[in-house]
This record gives sequence, structure tokens and C-alpha cells, in this order.
Amino acid sequence: EPLYQESLRIRKKQFGAEHPDVATSLNNLAMLYHAQSKYSDAEPLYQESLRITKKQLGADHPSVATSFNNLAIFYKTQGKYSEAEPLYQESLRIRKKQLG
Repeated sequence: EPLYQESLRIRKKQFGAEHPDVATSLNNLAMLYHAQSKYSDAEPLYQESLRITKKQLGADHPSVATSFNNLAIFYKTQGKYSEAEPLYQESLRIRKKQLG
């Protein structure tokens, strides 16, 4: 955990809080918290990662699809299927658009 937090701190300092690399660090830390069942810590990080990725790369970028998918998996593992489903659908929509 301390290494993920340090990576996030460095990336924010070097690139600014809205950079896609910051979104990656947020996602990585969220995945760690998710694996540790620290759901209240993970959720806002997944959401912030998605927000930054969408803003910086555009709503239909493949990385945005991955972010939607990651958040969907997070909800699914908690049994929050009604929250997960639209995220999976959006991820699929983006992937179909990008891949044909």
C-alpha cells in the first residue's frame, strides 16, 4: 500500500492531478483496497480514476471501457448487480464501437 500511495503522490506532483497516469495510480490503489475488502476506500478511487480517464482521453477511449469494467467488477464482487450491469454495458458499447 505505501508504494502505491507514493506512486500516486509522485505522479500527481510530476504530471498534475488530472493526468491519465494519475488515473492509473488511482486505479491500482483501488484494486489493492478491493483485494483487501476495503470497499469504502476503493470505491472513490475507482470513480475518480474513471472520471479523469474519461475527461482526458474522451468518453469512447478503450481505457475508459477498462475503467467502466473495473468499477463494474468492484460492484459485482459485492453483489451490487444493479450497479454493475450498466457499467458493463457501457464498457461493452465502447469496445464494440472501437473494435467494430
